[in-house]
Amino acid sequence: MDGIIDAHQHFWEYNPQKHDWIDDDMALIRKDFLPSDLLPVLKENNIVGTVAVQADQTERETNFLLSLAAENPFIKGIVGWVDLRAVNIKDRLAYFAQFNSIKGFRQVLQGEEPAFMLQPDFFRGIDALNEFNFTYDILIFPKHLIAAFQLVKQFPNQLFVIDHIAKPYIKAGLVEEWKRDIKMIAQFDNLYCKVSGMVTEANYQQWKQEEFRPYLDAIVDAFGINRIMFGSDWPVCQVAASYEQTIGIVQEYFSCFTLNEKALFFRENAKQFYHL
Repeated sequence: MDGIIDAHQHFWEYNPQKHDWIDDDMALIRKDFLPSDLLPVLKENNIVGTVAVQADQTERETNFLLSLAAENPFIKGIVGWVDLRAVNIKDRLAYFAQFNSIKGFRQVLQGEEPAFMLQPDFFRGIDALNEFNFTYDILIFPKHLIAAFQLVKQFPNQLFVIDHIAKPYIKAGLVEEWKRDIKMIAQFDNLYCKVSGMVTEANYQQWKQEEFRPYLDAIVDAFGINRIMFGSDWPVCQVAASYEQTIGIVQEYFSCFTLNEKALFFRENAKQFYHL
């Protein structure tokens, strides 16, 4: 498979209650976003497949993504939601394991205190994922990185990926503390990182290409070229940048890398991680 894999994008039928995280500054995306909206953009940017990620913490959301994947072959994988703390978590995972398009799960950990991911019942859920060969997306802010380190350390055989490079404070230009903690957590070779979500951590209207370089440098230094992957975070990215601008940031940064290195970042690492 040639072309690019977008390892992180979303769909939703907009609901003000369900999607209350879309604040007034993000009013542009207070509407439905479905495969028919994304497909033309993918064709224009040589995207041959995507991973659709949950935007609501319900099993209904997982089933919604399943229905979209069944109708749209470009959706190569789904990161859904399941209550990892549920007593019957193995039964729920066994149920979802029958669907080939479900590759893993995610909790909106950025909305929880760091200690949330260190609870025994959460550990039990993470432990069950490996039994069914599911991945886990870690959606966090920089303040969660120390707890995430403890989480990943406990499960050396579980595949994890950090979403949105852990959302550093690009708008404020804060690098060093985040960089230190990223370097620390990247020592685990079962942990990958999505280079995604950067434009919405910068100034929506006034970001510049060079602002992202220190963060990209740090991620490549920490994870190497074999454990990073491209994600657009469409349609969320649109509050700050078009799809073309979003992918353009990383295309410019990686332009001096070898063809093989670019293939790893833009396609092969995502295929390997998510078993696409």
